[in-house]
Amino acid sequence: MATSIPARSGSGSLVLRGRNWVAPLCWFAVLLDGFDAVVLGAIMPMLTSDPSMGIDNGTGTVIATSGLVGMMIGALGMGWLTDKFGRRKLLIGAVIAFSILTFVTGFAQDATTVGILRFLAGLGLGGCLPTGISMVTEFAGHKKGSNATTLMMTGYHVGAVITALLAIWAASETVSGWREMFFIGGLPALVLVPLMWRYLPESPDFLLSQGRTAEARLVAEHYGVEIDEEPEHTFVDSAGQAEAEKTGAALLLSAKYRRNTVFMWLASFMGLLLVYGLNTWLPQIMRAADYDLGNSLGFLVVLNAGAVIGLIIAGKVGDAITPRNAAILWFIGSAILLAALAIKLPLLGIYVMIFITGCFVFSAQNLVYAFAATNYPPKVRGTALGMAAGVGRLGAISGPIMGGTMVAAGIAYPWGFFGFAIAGALGGLAVTGMRTMRRGQGKGQVKAAPVDSDDREQVSA
Repeated sequence: MATSIPARSGSGSLVLRGRNWVAPLCWFAVLLDGFDAVVLGAIMPMLTSDPSMGIDNGTGTVIATSGLVGMMIGALGMGWLTDKFGRRKLLIGAVIAFSILTFVTGFAQDATTVGILRFLAGLGLGGCLPTGISMVTEFAGHKKGSNATTLMMTGYHVGAVITALLAIWAASETVSGWREMFFIGGLPALVLVPLMWRYLPESPDFLLSQGRTAEARLVAEHYGVEIDEEPEHTFVDSAGQAEAEKTGAALLLSAKYRRNTVFMWLASFMGLLLVYGLNTWLPQIMRAADYDLGNSLGFLVVLNAGAVIGLIIAGKVGDAITPRNAAILWFIGSAILLAALAIKLPLLGIYVMIFITGCFVFSAQNLVYAFAATNYPPKVRGTALGMAAGVGRLGAISGPIMGGTMVAAGIAYPWGFFGFAIAGALGGLAVTGMRTMRRGQGKGQVKAAPVDSDDREQVSA
């Protein structure tokens, strides 16, 4: 059955089709995000080996940095825009933007063009994650927020695994290798975007924040989710009416939330430093350790395969002991395992170590996202996630710079792993400064709230 209701704000119609589309659509959007975000690291050895492009490791670092700057701006801007204009259209727009720009990058003829296109694609990439996390968290409910967030983020690492596997294929079976990778990265949106437009609903929490209560109730009833008509009342220790009226960054930095916000930014900085530093330079670091290109790309596959398993485990642990406590464990584990990678092992042993390291490194950052998604009110959830991702992009910029500098200086192995281990330890220390906001016992919460007959009459089959 497909139904829709005209939106009173004039922004289009509410999508009331099916009940199980939200998580899969967001998962596939994040898969494409993961593919496009990791593709540069996967093809970097091929790109620097292409004599027609004239790109060395230093130039590659600049190109990687330009994309990450775009992601930072996109995350900061998109988080605020989703809280103001809605999750649905902005998530679809982000997928369209980065897919087109990724495809076009395959035609680039020089380093400058690649850098500009990666910057522009980064604007869309940066907005995809916080918007997708907001959506799946709101439709899953706060008690399952960690698991919903980390399960969705498995899409990112599945995309990364696919990217690395395709890069191994492209390196041996195609003309240039790297151009074909960008073409492949842009094509899936031709299928995903129409599905998102037809089946992805608007967030009921967003509708409530805009005063569209009747529409929020219709969406909540259709999709079987809980809505909270007084979300501020579910967070204890209110600082008063004046603070409750704040929005955006002003609320994030108010007395009630400032401590969490600042430490969350620091943790996100370290988490994204690890994610992007390793995904960009792990193949080159392992080549510096005398592994061949095939094994170096294989390590990238195994690292992200470990991330998928780690996310599944971390989500359940986060829901059981809170995202904060789980993040502390995962950051500390990351630090220990990264330092251990400096130990020389047989080939099978190093594959096993990298797999286990992947279980911890990427899940640590996603537990920070889970904390943001479950510890801020709906009216600023997108902003909180966007700013965590956006400010954290400074770490995403720093990671590739740090790795690239070590590669260029010839000290990437083993000192690169020691540097990343220190970042993991600092991330764990930052998380200890965060505090879980205790939610109330359902005050103001309703599940599948009754819909007025006047509202029901507007629904058309």
